[in-house]
Amino acid sequence: MASQKISTKSLETSSPILSRRAFWLPALLAALLAAMLVSTGCFELGPAAFLNARDSEIRESTQAIQAAHDDAQRAKAYSSRGVAYSEKARYSRITKLIPFEEYQRLFDLAIKDHDQAVRLNPASSEVYFNRAQANYDRGSLDLVENKDGRSWFDVAESDFEKSIEKDPKNDVAMDRLGLAYEQGGQPDKAIRAYTQELALNSLGKQRLADAYCNIGFHHQQDKDLAAAAASYRKSAEFGVADDKSCPYDPFGNAVAIYTNETHEYDKAWEMVHLALKAHHLIAPELMASLIKNSGRSD
Repeated sequence: MASQKISTKSLETSSPILSRRAFWLPALLAALLAAMLVSTGCFELGPAAFLNARDSEIRESTQAIQAAHDDAQRAKAYSSRGVAYSEKARYSRITKLIPFEEYQRLFDLAIKDHDQAVRLNPASSEVYFNRAQANYDRGSLDLVENKDGRSWFDVAESDFEKSIEKDPKNDVAMDRLGLAYEQGGQPDKAIRAYTQELALNSLGKQRLADAYCNIGFHHQQDKDLAAAAASYRKSAEFGVADDKSCPYDPFGNAVAIYTNETHEYDKAWEMVHLALKAHHLIAPELMASLIKNSGRSD
């Protein structure tokens, strides 16, 4: 991961909201597209083949609905068709193959099928998860296009919560729930979701590092430096934050705050040691300032 070094000057003069938005939104779009292409094999298939595959899934699911012997089978088929409609809509919107009106039509078909699946089998964790994912993806795409996706994240949160309620070991739903909470501006709830995920999946550790990093930066924006440094330290305890999820260096920011703002040099050195343990470089000018002000070199 490429480290971003934060000097004392950058702490004072940077424009955090603009820099975060400029970095993060394109990264989100790239991540959405890359994840979809990798998971579906679209790099090998190409756009036309990818869309044809989704159309085949829609036809197969329609046949499965008609052939189903009970509501559970019927719900699964509706849910599968909803996923196919949603993925077709999402890919087409990201790659700008269709106008927004066609995207909206496909998305509406997806949600109609997901709603039917939930009505037929409300005990299924899967049907709630699939509906939640469709709404989460809608919110993410709106966010990339500078639209307000909060309402979609709110709906997704509710369904991810229900999916976990039906299957308490559904770590993927926990992960998506945490992401939805973060996008919806509820970082404390995201931390709880990721902590729950960590008990089942090591990905929770990375999510916690990223989430605490973002919390720290928001505290820094609000000039609550003590809270910012504490959150950066929590981030560092879980590892190195992904610069595509949190484009700020919690190690460097914390060292800068402790050294130049709060003058808590012991805490600054603790962050330096955490950085060394994580093989993460602290900016030389920041180290020089810490050594000079603290009167120690390790």
